[in-house]
Amino acid sequence: MNSERQLPIRVVVVDDHTLFRRGLVTLLAADGRFEVVAEAGDAGEAQGVVERMRPDVLLLDNHLPGVSGVDALPALLSAAPGMRVLMLTMSEDHADIVAALSRGAAGYLLKTAEIDELGDAIVSAISGSASLSAPVALKLAAGAIATAQMAVSATEVHATPPSARDRAVPADPLAQLSARERETLALVAEGCSNKLIARQLGIAEATVKIHVQNLLRKLGLESRVHAAAWYARLGTSKPQ
Repeated sequence: MNSERQLPIRVVVVDDHTLFRRGLVTLLAADGRFEVVAEAGDAGEAQGVVERMRPDVLLLDNHLPGVSGVDALPALLSAAPGMRVLMLTMSEDHADIVAALSRGAAGYLLKTAEIDELGDAIVSAISGSASLSAPVALKLAAGAIATAQMAVSATEVHATPPSARDRAVPADPLAQLSARERETLALVAEGCSNKLIARQLGIAEATVKIHVQNLLRKLGLESRVHAAAWYARLGTSKPQ
């Protein structure tokens, strides 16, 4: 979906806290990229709204009365094929994050996010990119690290003969990256969007995308989340 040709992006906001929901609607309405076509206070109401309005993006809280946002995800996505769902919630629970992403959410943002971050995430969702708040990315990274460490600890003793382990000299895994790719990787690990990385590094967003693609290829990683987990496990501080 080309967001530039189909502005404004049609958005539905689902949250049971009326004051927060109305404030968010007002902020989004002030951005010419978005048109808030409806709002809802629970999953049942959201289902009807989505079937009727067929929005481009649904902003969905998790802690809703009755059915949670995560549990409602499959039915909501079925009601409007092609719609993208961004979780917007206070929950940093690892199980909630994994469940939401595995059930089709296009991103997971915390309500503490700045409005600019939310706006960028909505646009990214339309283009097919996933967005995660920095604490969410770190939660996923921590979970991935724990899983990887358990697997490694169970096999590494038998994987390499003692004599070879004694002789092995680990190479710097970051040596194959350019200085700019290292900076980009560090910011990806912090959960920064391409737009925010471009702003911090003073380069074009298209250039950031190239750096991300290159560093994933060089490191043999599949996604930004895998890159964040890998970098956190490496224990490398952000390049100066």
